Amino acid sequence: MTRERLRARAGSVLFVLALALLASAVISAGIGQVRIAPGDILRALGQWPFGDAPTDAITSIIWFERLPRIALALLAGGALAVAGVVMQALFHNPMADPYIVGVSSGAALGAVLAISLNLPLALFGFSPIVTFAFLGALGVTALVYGMAHRPGRVPITTLLLTGIAVGSLLQAVTAFLLLSQSHVELRVATSWLMGGLARGSWAEIGAVLPGTLAALALTLCWQRDLNALALGDDTAHHLGIHLGRTRALLLLLASLLAAGAVAVSGIIAFVGLIVPHLMRLIVGPNHRRLLPAALLGGGLLLLWADVLARTLLNGAELPIGIVTSILGAPFFLFLLHHRPKAS
Repeated sequence: MTRERLRARAGSVLFVLALALLASAVISAGIGQVRIAPGDILRALGQWPFGDAPTDAITSIIWFERLPRIALALLAGGALAVAGVVMQALFHNPMADPYIVGVSSGAALGAVLAISLNLPLALFGFSPIVTFAFLGALGVTALVYGMAHRPGRVPITTLLLTGIAVGSLLQAVTAFLLLSQSHVELRVATSWLMGGLARGSWAEIGAVLPGTLAALALTLCWQRDLNALALGDDTAHHLGIHLGRTRALLLLLASLLAAGAVAVSGIIAFVGLIVPHLMRLIVGPNHRRLLPAALLGGGLLLLWADVLARTLLNGAELPIGIVTSILGAPFFLFLLHHRPKAS
């Protein structure tokens, strides 16, 4: 396939993904214990419920229950997918995901610690769980990077193995804390660890939105460097890429994306692993097309996973991490055994 045809195909894919995302958001807004027709959704969107004027029940449901879930699904899904693309390029490993350097382990420890301390007050407008999870994720990433760093370089193998070792240690500490919790605290912690969008609010989304958008914008600006790194260190060096500085920056950006997503939605598996694979098969390995495709595809996947989580059980909601694992594991196995021989 020529470069022009591939570029045209990628543009068509992005357009279809954007339309699918918009249609899926409208469908998701109407699904729940209270079914809402598309016309009522559009009418509710035309009202502004944040003033002093009274609002009807449908408008309140749309603005304060459904829209935060949709926004959180798009934010977390897109961030995890883009972080997965970056990690796979950095590690030259298609099995790499956003959690590979201990982001999930640090976030889990932070969240469980916040639950254990039972802090009563929100911090800066969002819950202590979100604060501790975000700080834990970034703190562990910094620790792993610092331990793996060598003068002037960061060996990829050392970084990977350090992340695995530190992550295992933190998982053990988290398990110890879980065993010491009361029944109520254990349920809260387990619910967070399995992932979910029901806890999201406009305040928490607004707290992580600026950092996530900034990280996404910067990542898109570094697509040329990602293309070079994906070709190997020697090739990237000959193309003028400063390997140590570029790796550190991209690792920071991917960690910010993953930390923000995990902090507000819990640990959600397979989104950052499956979506980059699927989008790479559709639009090719060029990160100029792959990054925006992953951003849209990740949001779309998590949006429909949330719909399934809310509808599979009557009167109950599944943790979204269960849904993504059920969908992602078989699909990933399929990709592994049916991928092109050249990949």
